[in-house]
Amino acid sequence: MGSSEAPGFYKKKPSERLEFVKNFAKLSEDETKAISHYGALGEDTANRMIENVVGTFPMPLGIAANFMVNGKDYMVPMALEEPSVVAAATHMAKGTRDTGGIQSESDDPIMIGQIQLVNLKDPFQAKEKILAKSDEIVELANEQDPILVKFGGGCKGIEVRVLDSDTGPMVITHILVDCRDAMGANAVNTMAEAVAPRLETITGGRVYLRIISNLAIYRKTRASAVWPAEFLGGEEVVNGIIEAFAFACADPFRVATHNKGIMNGIDPVVIATGNDWRAIEAGAHTYGQWKEGHSSFTNWEKTDEGDLKGTIEIPMAVGLVGGATATHPTAKACVKILDLQIPGGAEVLSQVICSVGLCQNLGALRALASEGIQRGHMGLHARNLAVQAGAKKDEIDELAEMLKRSGKVRADMAEKFLNEIREKK
Repeated sequence: MGSSEAPGFYKKKPSERLEFVKNFAKLSEDETKAISHYGALGEDTANRMIENVVGTFPMPLGIAANFMVNGKDYMVPMALEEPSVVAAATHMAKGTRDTGGIQSESDDPIMIGQIQLVNLKDPFQAKEKILAKSDEIVELANEQDPILVKFGGGCKGIEVRVLDSDTGPMVITHILVDCRDAMGANAVNTMAEAVAPRLETITGGRVYLRIISNLAIYRKTRASAVWPAEFLGGEEVVNGIIEAFAFACADPFRVATHNKGIMNGIDPVVIATGNDWRAIEAGAHTYGQWKEGHSSFTNWEKTDEGDLKGTIEIPMAVGLVGGATATHPTAKACVKILDLQIPGGAEVLSQVICSVGLCQNLGALRALASEGIQRGHMGLHARNLAVQAGAKKDEIDELAEMLKRSGKVRADMAEKFLNEIREKK
């Protein structure tokens, strides 16, 4: 490897950057080609979206079928690399159709912008001064985005907290912004920047941070559904699912993987529609820690009839205005598949996303409570190993089947069985 110092790297064309990386890492022609494709996005669009672009990173795009949310049918695009997820979500969605589908509702799309004040002689007095000027602060915030206000959004109020910290007390002002069909980061951050100097004047303090919070406690979405016990495999499986859920509620080591299974359903839809999956992840996991009670995003219980009822509640700050949703051709196509319209489409999207998360969680729990999580994974894993071993198109299915039957789904066995297949020919 050479030096990573690259003066003016950002000024170069993508092809020039690629050539630099090729020489730096001693990439082969095939390796260089693997990272240099742009697909539907196109080089110009990719180069505008982030810095120092050299190519794109493709990911499989699958469709989860069978979803009926609030009485409407959906085919749900999911972008991810993990096997079994799309299949599990599709299957579990099917199980809700005879019981009325999935019901979902959302809070108003309120996001929090935080302004940090320090160097205050009397933090509690500063808090009272800010609250006394709340109408003025709201008005100042709304002057920054008259279009958002016109469509019914904008700053709706403020909150003020006195926070102890290692560097002393701070006064944290929250502006509460209805973002309508936008995720809201740009609008909220602009408002927070505008309000900050006025807060300094009111309190005599010093502002440092002024930025959106991804802990969207006022922008939660809930979904619920009932699955017949017969569909899941009977009473014993239902009991096993409830025991698995109880385990997650009692143990942080288990709930981390339990909630990861939920995000297996949520993140792919967020990605496919061009939304910020990192923000959703951060908000979800922090919410799990912040809220009272257990930190599972879902709840599972047996109905009086012996069937299984599941619910989910999670912050869901997604939008259809701005960002990759508005610029990425694949994201725009995925939005069309979901038939999302403005106004109101962001709320519907949040409900579909939560519904997929609920179904995916059940898919994982059912597998754990019955045949085990590896069974579904192994089928696709066997095919992947077959391809990695060098199997041709007409050899892949046979080799994958041999691996599964052997119970030894490993790379060395894939090579061994492939040689056996070819010796027979």
